[in-house]
Amino acid sequence: MAYGPIALIPPAVVIILAIKQKTSFEPLLIGCLVGYAIIGFHDKTNFFTNFVDSFEGVMGKSDSVWVILVCGLYGSLIGLMVRSGGTMKFGEWALKRIKTKRSALMGAWFLGLFIFLDDYLSALTVGISMRKITDAFKIPREKLAYIVNTTAPPWCVIVPISTWTIFIGNILETSHVAAKGQGLVTYWKMIPFVSYGYVSVLIIPLFIYGLLPWFGKMKAADIRAEETGQLTASEFSDTASLDISAMNPGKPSKVIYFLLPIIVLLAATIFFNIDALKGVMVAVAFTFIYYLLIKLGSFRQLSETMFGGFSSMLYALAILMMSYVLKDVNDKMGLTQYVLHAASPYLNKEFLPVIVFVSLSLISVTTGSSWGLYAIAIPLVVPLAQHFGSNVLLNCGAVISAGVFGANACLYSDATVLTAQSTECNNLDHGLSQLPYATIAFALSSVVYIIMGFTIH
Repeated sequence: MAYGPIALIPPAVVIILAIKQKTSFEPLLIGCLVGYAIIGFHDKTNFFTNFVDSFEGVMGKSDSVWVILVCGLYGSLIGLMVRSGGTMKFGEWALKRIKTKRSALMGAWFLGLFIFLDDYLSALTVGISMRKITDAFKIPREKLAYIVNTTAPPWCVIVPISTWTIFIGNILETSHVAAKGQGLVTYWKMIPFVSYGYVSVLIIPLFIYGLLPWFGKMKAADIRAEETGQLTASEFSDTASLDISAMNPGKPSKVIYFLLPIIVLLAATIFFNIDALKGVMVAVAFTFIYYLLIKLGSFRQLSETMFGGFSSMLYALAILMMSYVLKDVNDKMGLTQYVLHAASPYLNKEFLPVIVFVSLSLISVTTGSSWGLYAIAIPLVVPLAQHFGSNVLLNCGAVISAGVFGANACLYSDATVLTAQSTECNNLDHGLSQLPYATIAFALSSVVYIIMGFTIH
C-alpha cells in the first residue's frame, strides 16, 4: 500500500510504449526497469540489482519452467506435425468441405470448442491448423486470431475439466471456499457465474453470421484482405520460423499424421489428471517414434524438427517471461491491493460482484496476469463477500471472469502472444483489433454482474 497510485506507472508505461512502438518485448523491459527504478528510489536500493534478482527469481520458479517446457514442447509437436504433411492434408481435407468464409470462421470456432483441455493447446493447435483454410478465403489473420484467442481461455473456464478449472479448484481449497478435495466440485457450482466466458464465446457466431457488424480495425483488415490479398497488416516478428518442408517427399501425406498425435495428446493429458506437461511429453515421444517407424523422416530429421519447433517459440517465451517480471514488479508495489482498497468505499452487497469484476479486470489488463491474479485476489475477495453478505461463488466467478478478460484484452498476455504465434499475426495487430470486441463482452458481462448482484443471494 506504500506506493499507492504510483503502482499504476509501470503497466501504463508498457501499454503506452507498446502502442506507440508497435512491439511488445522492449516496452515490457522498459516498464519493468521503470518499476524497479521507482522501488529502488523508494527503498534506497540498487534498481538494476533488484531487476536482475527479480528476473533470476522468475526464471527459477517452477511455474516459469512449466510454461517454457509446455510451450516449447507444443512447438516441437506442431513442428513435427507440419513437416509430416498431416497438417497441410488436414487443411486440404477441410477445404473440400468448407465452401464459404462463414463456414471457415465457424470451423475455427468449433475446433476451439473441441480443444478445451488447455488454452495454450487450443491457441497453438487451432491457429496453425486453420491458417491454410482461412487464407484460402482471404480472411485476414486478425479475424482468425480473434476467434482463436476468444475460444481459448474463455472456453477453458466454463468447461468442467481443464487446466484452468483444476488450478482454480486448488485455490478455492486453500482459500477455504471448498473443503479439502472438493475444489473441482465447488468450481462446477461456480461455472454459471463466470459470465465473461459465456458472453465472449457466444458473441463470436453473432459476428460471423452478420447479426452484429464487424467494425474498427477488424473491418479495415477485411477490406485490406479482400482488395489487396494482404492477410496481415504488418510483418510477423519471430526469432525462428517453422520448417514446413516435407521430411520425406516420396511419402504421401495423410490426415492421420495430424489427427493421431492430437488424439494421443488429449488422451495423455486426461490420463495424467489434466497435466499439460506430461500430456505433451507423451505426445512428442509418441509422434517421434510413430513417424520414425512409418519412415516419414530419419532420426536426425525428426530430432532437428523437434528442436526447430521448440526454438520457434523463443520469441513468444521471451515476452511471457518479461511479463512475469512485470507481474513481480506489480506485486512488490501492491497493485492488486491498491485497486481493491481504492474501490472499497464504493462496495456494498448488490454492487460487489460488478466492482470486483471491473477493478480486477483493470489489473489483469495492465499486468497480463490471470492465474497469478487468481492466487492473490480470491483469498482477498472471499472475506469481502462474506463481510457484505454477498454470494461467495458469484464473487469468485467475477474474479475468474476478470482474469479471462485480461487474457483476451492485454496486448502482451500469454493468450495474445501464443495466438499471434500460431496465426502468424503481429501480436499488437491482433491485440488492438480484438480489443473492442473483448470490450463489448466486458460491458455485457458487467451488466450481467449487476443483475446477478441484485438477484443471486
